[in-house]
Amino acid sequence: MVTRCPAWGHPEPSLNSQWLSLLLLPLLLPGPPPALCMEDASFPHLGESSQPPPRACPPRCSCPRADTVDCAGLDLRVFPDHITRAAQHLSLQNNQLQELPYNELSRLSGLRTLNLHNNLISSEGLPDEAFESLTQLQHIYVGHNKLNNAGLPPDAFHGSQAVVTLSLSSNRLSYVPPSLPSSLERLHLQNNLISKVPRGALSRQTHLRELYLQQNQLTDSGLHATTFSKLHGLEYLDLSHNQLAAVPAGLPHTLAVLHLGRNRIRRVEAARLRGLRGLRYLLLQHNRLGAAGLPAGALRPLRGLHTLHLYGNGLDRVPQALPRRLRALVLPHNRVTTLGARDLAATPSLAELNLAYNRLASACVHRRAFRRLRALRSLDLAGNQLTLLPSGLPASLRTLRLQRNQLRALEPEPLAGLDQLQELCLAHNRLRVGDIGPGTWHELQALQVLDLSHNELSFVPPDLPEALEELHLQGNRISHVGPEAFLSTPRLRALFLRANRLHVTSIAPEAFLGLPHLRVVDTTGNPEPVLVQLPPTAPRRPRAEGP
Repeated sequence: MVTRCPAWGHPEPSLNSQWLSLLLLPLLLPGPPPALCMEDASFPHLGESSQPPPRACPPRCSCPRADTVDCAGLDLRVFPDHITRAAQHLSLQNNQLQELPYNELSRLSGLRTLNLHNNLISSEGLPDEAFESLTQLQHIYVGHNKLNNAGLPPDAFHGSQAVVTLSLSSNRLSYVPPSLPSSLERLHLQNNLISKVPRGALSRQTHLRELYLQQNQLTDSGLHATTFSKLHGLEYLDLSHNQLAAVPAGLPHTLAVLHLGRNRIRRVEAARLRGLRGLRYLLLQHNRLGAAGLPAGALRPLRGLHTLHLYGNGLDRVPQALPRRLRALVLPHNRVTTLGARDLAATPSLAELNLAYNRLASACVHRRAFRRLRALRSLDLAGNQLTLLPSGLPASLRTLRLQRNQLRALEPEPLAGLDQLQELCLAHNRLRVGDIGPGTWHELQALQVLDLSHNELSFVPPDLPEALEELHLQGNRISHVGPEAFLSTPRLRALFLRANRLHVTSIAPEAFLGLPHLRVVDTTGNPEPVLVQLPPTAPRRPRAEGP
């Protein structure tokens, strides 16, 4: 179909004369020729685009924003060309770069973040004054490279006074490089071969807040008494996984977290901790602290201490005269044999107490050992030698862990008053149904999780708590589940019965009546596949599987 243009008011001539007029008209009219039946001039023509031209980006890289160039994980061996001068964030991690070309780097004067993590850059591959022109650079990541004893060029950061984050982790540095930017707030030097921090190496970093020196080869002689003296704002210091035999001297008074785990510390002196009133977390796990490792009052200067980690040492009792405001005491895998009436009296604010995997026997746990702990929410006594539940447990408890002991009987008295308890773990003991006294569960009105797995139960214990939602009975000797087994637990959601002695018809058809919330019934690992019948009101049919 041909669309005709108007004849501008003349009588319609013949077809040939009409087209002749159209061809001559532009020549007869003054001014520019009119657009005859043409599309709008603003509409893009063939070969044109209404989109802005694509921004320049190095080959194979991506540039999601005008200021971001991402060349990560491309196995690049040379620094990419054609990086826009507008780049503020350049990602080159996970490549095979061995050196940085000064000319290419220096032209990126607006760079704020440079990520060179996981390459092959050696100390020799860094040019002198490598970052001199990058006056706006704030974050540099050179971790997992090949930096060695030559360290960094002396003037590598000359003019770089905006750098707040520097990561040199996982290299081969043997000492802390000198001439680091004075503006640093976070310095990552973990997982190197550092055995010494030269005197004055950190004297200019007065803004440093986080210092990571873990997994090196630091010894006491590698740290001077003035090593940290100028770090007036340091809050986090990680010296774990080194070879220190003592707490370092001259620690900044501003510290909030001090990580000294996995060293060779045998004794903690109060003098080394004096002035650290703001310290919140002290981690001393996996050292060599023995009976005399923490003298009475050694931690008393730490008035603001919140958490103390001491697991994996050789302590034979709870340290004496602990800070009064302590909230978490973590002492598993030691040699604690006794818990006296006043051992915990000085820490009434404790909310978490972990004494798992020690050598506590029931006869050596005083009935008033927990009397002052009115804020205690979590108590872990797993892996000890207890044959009875401890007496005098705080009414504030939410979680009580007693797995892997030698419990043979449960009586209601030790659990009386624990109406806020939500989780009780009694797995891997020697409990039989006949040794669970009547009314044992009566006052556990808030209990939601009960773990009785890997005991010697021959059937489901009766009169379980009404609030119970999760019941673990796996690894027992249960061969039958009667129709009234769960009458007292209408909120039950998950039931674990695997690895018992159940057969096809061992579970009564009526056993799960009245359990509308039940989602999981695990019967795997029994001698035969078990038939599980749920009422039609159950939201979802649980798994019922055989071995």
